[in-house]
Amino acid sequence: MDRLFVAIGDSFTEGVGDWEPRLPNGVRGWADRVAKQLSKDDPGWRYANLAIRSRRLDRIVSEQIEPALALKPDVISFYAGGNDIMEFRKDMDQVLADYSRAVRCLAESGSQILLFTGFDIPVHPLLAPMKRRNWRFNERVRELAREYPQSVTLVDYWRWGEYADRRMWDIDKLHMNRAGHRYMAIQILEILGARHQLTFEPFGEALRVGPVQAMRRDAEWARQWVLPMFGRRIRGVTLGDSLTPRWPDPIYPADGMKKLAKRMRKVHDGA
Repeated sequence: MDRLFVAIGDSFTEGVGDWEPRLPNGVRGWADRVAKQLSKDDPGWRYANLAIRSRRLDRIVSEQIEPALALKPDVISFYAGGNDIMEFRKDMDQVLADYSRAVRCLAESGSQILLFTGFDIPVHPLLAPMKRRNWRFNERVRELAREYPQSVTLVDYWRWGEYADRRMWDIDKLHMNRAGHRYMAIQILEILGARHQLTFEPFGEALRVGPVQAMRRDAEWARQWVLPMFGRRIRGVTLGDSLTPRWPDPIYPADGMKKLAKRMRKVHDGA
């Protein structure tokens, strides 16, 4: 019997940082990797991914939850709120209330829901308020997992020390890189109790850098990534404005995701 995994959310779930030009939106990500492994064990698994980078909670709720539930998924992953946390103008009480209502709606669907805490990313002292907002968000996610034990499975990303290694992160320091997405996929498959063939090779000892080199690197990171990000927020534009969901309709990953993407491009180019 066919089963369905649907992923909704923002860049974390879309797969940003795990770059793959042959796949939709140029990324792969942990959700694709989980879907592929589920289908290797059982070709009847289908998969849809509605996530789009930079989406705030309100748009994820209004644009993704209803279409996702209409597909009647067996498993649905929900990661949202990270972009709201970084927007200091947004009231956290309202964000947490909206997030709680969304989880309640998902939990009442009968699907197995995967909820995620956010990782405690090391940040510059100037961004310390963002960390406190993240801690508060994580506590609410854990509370909701306890409130809905029959339907919610907690992915407590915050507690995984492996992500303290900067080699798990893309150059922007905000998104996991390929290694980070691969490790995330392994952890989720383990949480689901699914058989899989993924492995993760531990990193060797990290290279140390001096204080001057570290300061230069941080300054370049701020120039290339932090300032443009806040500039986009001020202008009210996001990196996801021109994008559509990667896999809006359920696919069978067992058929080959790169082959499916190539077929989709041919249909689009011929339209």
